[in-house]
Amino acid sequence: MSDPERHSARTYRIAGTALDAARPAPGLYVVATPIGNLRDITLRALDVLAGSDLILCEDTRHTVRLLDAYAISTPRTAVHEHNERARIEGLLARLDEGAALALVSDAGTPLLSDPGFPLVRAVRAAGHDVIPIPGPSALLSALVGAGLPTDAFAFFGFLPPRQGQRRNALTPLATRTETLVFYESPRRLAESLADMAEVLGGDREAVVALELTKRFERYRSGTLADLAARLAETPEKGEAVIVVSGASSEGAQGDWEAALDAALAELPLRGAVDEVAARFGLKRKQVYAAALERKSDAR
Repeated sequence: MSDPERHSARTYRIAGTALDAARPAPGLYVVATPIGNLRDITLRALDVLAGSDLILCEDTRHTVRLLDAYAISTPRTAVHEHNERARIEGLLARLDEGAALALVSDAGTPLLSDPGFPLVRAVRAAGHDVIPIPGPSALLSALVGAGLPTDAFAFFGFLPPRQGQRRNALTPLATRTETLVFYESPRRLAESLADMAEVLGGDREAVVALELTKRFERYRSGTLADLAARLAETPEKGEAVIVVSGASSEGAQGDWEAALDAALAELPLRGAVDEVAARFGLKRKQVYAAALERKSDAR
């Protein structure tokens, strides 16, 4: 019997009122769920969660709190980073039968520093529909509340947990001019801010958003150096989003050009170009042209 035939009428409840949920069209629905406040769920998300054949959860024990709050009884199963690839074949078979599957993470929008990418890629490659159901996102909530430029930004998720790897990951970001956004665990917050101050510059303006949408939501702002010192002395609790202002265009240009001059004094042209391009995240062609110009001027 196919999934559509097995599907029975489903409902969900809002403030004690039962509402019918129509069965969604077959496909994989990527559903954003609340990052803290359970009232931040959309009506469309509730329709999809209640009406789907199966909910794919990062952790079923976590998602059940949301489902219970709205009296949703849809079957659920765990799909997380440790079993996702092994489960893809079976989930594709369900889609082949005409199933409507809903993918959720523990909080926020799936795939953003959460599992789901291999599954979405496989579903699209197999010719099935992938339908995003937009909603809560810690990334966007922190960005719009931080008071830093939003016209251009880049998201880098969680930095590596070890200092050396973390600083290596930050180094090519030092000259980027857009606002930078990171997720961080409260256990490593002060350490990450200290590394950002060291690599990106201690005078960079930054904001740390904590416990977004929850009762104790708060923002801490200042320079990276100031924030690192304050949070080392008085640690903060709760999941954090770090928003950092971008480098100034003039400073970024001068930084890599100065580094190129220093590299050319010690290394062959190609070696100097490779080092600076990698260090500052620049296109090799751009650095190579600048290096050739310097060699020409030196003659």
